[in-house]
Formats: sequence, C-alpha cells, structure tokens
Amino acid sequence: MANTTADYAVVTGASSGLGAEFARQLASRGYNLVLAARREDRLKALKAEIGESTPGTVVEIVVVDLGTPDGPQALYDAVAAKKLSVDVLINNAGFGIYGRYEETDWERERQMLAVDVVALAHLTKLFSTDMIARGGGHILQVSSIGAYQPTPTYSIYSAAKAFVLLFGEGINFELRRKGVKVTVLSPGVTVTEFHEVAGQTYNLYHKLTKMQAPRAAREGLNALFRGKPSVVPGVLNAVFAWSNRLVPRRLQALVAYLVMRN
Repeated sequence: MANTTADYAVVTGASSGLGAEFARQLASRGYNLVLAARREDRLKALKAEIGESTPGTVVEIVVVDLGTPDGPQALYDAVAAKKLSVDVLINNAGFGIYGRYEETDWERERQMLAVDVVALAHLTKLFSTDMIARGGGHILQVSSIGAYQPTPTYSIYSAAKAFVLLFGEGINFELRRKGVKVTVLSPGVTVTEFHEVAGQTYNLYHKLTKMQAPRAAREGLNALFRGKPSVVPGVLNAVFAWSNRLVPRRLQALVAYLVMRN
C-alpha cells in the first residue's frame, strides 16, 4: 500500500532515457514515485530496479498515452484517486521528428505536438493548481537546446521546444511567489532513444557533443531544487545557446542545419 503521507514525484516518459534517469535520481533523493508512460513492461522493470537500489521507495505505475486528448487528465486522476501528495512534476515525455518538412508525415507531427506541447501544458495546469493550494512544489519542463534557434530538419520539434522554454520561464516568474519553482532543462545531444525514434543517425557533431543521461538529469534536478528558471547542461551547449543571442536568425538556421544534417 502506498505511503500517502510522503511526497511523490511524477515522472512522465519514465520508460527509458532521461525519464528513467530522473526516476532513479529522485528515488535516491528520498522521493516516492509515480512513473507514467505507454510501455508497461519497461515501467515494471524500472520499478523492480528502483525497489532493489533504494529499498523503501514506493513506486506507482500509470500506463497512459499522453498523446491522446484524455491522457493528461487520466494521469492526474490516477494520482488524485490514490490521494498522493505530489511535490515534483517532471514533464519529460516527448519525442522529435527528423527530416525535410515537405517529406515528414503530418499525423506523426500532430502526435508530437500533442505530447510535447499540449500534454505538457495541461499537466502543468493540473498539478500546479494543487501545488499552489499547498503552498509549494517543483515542476521541471524538459525542453531542448533546439529551442534556442530555428532548426531546419527539426523545424516543428525545435518550435515546440521553444514553446516549452518560454512557457516554463514565464510561469516560473508568475508562480515563484506562490512557492512553486519551475525550471526548464534544455539538453543538447543526450544518449537516449531520441535519435532512433526521430529517425536520425549520429553525425560527427552528435558524437563530439553527446552527453550521458545521468549527467543531464542531475543538472536538471539540481537547478530545479535551487529554483533556477532554466539550465542548459554542459559548457559547450550553454555557450552555444547564449551565443545565439548575438547571431541573426537566418545565420542561426544555417548553422543549425549544417551541424544537424547527416
């Protein structure tokens, strides 16, 4: 039976990659967990792993497709039904699509926007309302370094992540006086299933700049609990994101295209 008096962290997209790593690190920080994703077998395997590595951690599983209109509400309702006290929401679920715009499939793009933008915004609304009522909470919005410039061949994805970046920084300002800390994590190339799902193989840029998921997750959580509005993990990534402010958008797009192409 779940311990309903302890704080919980809700992690979306928890079946692999950054999501699984967020779960591991939050468990090591003393949080009980709600793991949400579509792949039940992966969630069960992660629950068993965390049970062995951090005994006493309560892990709840919610199998849900956040790409459906009812997905975010279903996740929230599942948590509410168990009367769990949620202190942390990790909005990690999402995926990208690589390819020339005229060649990519709209239905796949629509699904991506439903998960990367709509579900993230909806879950933020649902859980932040409870956090405000409690007088505190933490929300980590997972964006991408692609949010900092137009990115040909990832045009819709980078635009979606720009929404996440600006939305997260905006509500950080609004909610901080309510005791709710909101941080945007914008990783660069991270060793996960992202590129395989997106349909891109690693090029030289990816190989030279890639970061392991544990480091990216750790930097994101550290920034969240310190109350930082946003963080770009890795010195090179941070310099790249900052320097974009000095470069015309047309040149940003050209550079992004050159480093991303196979």
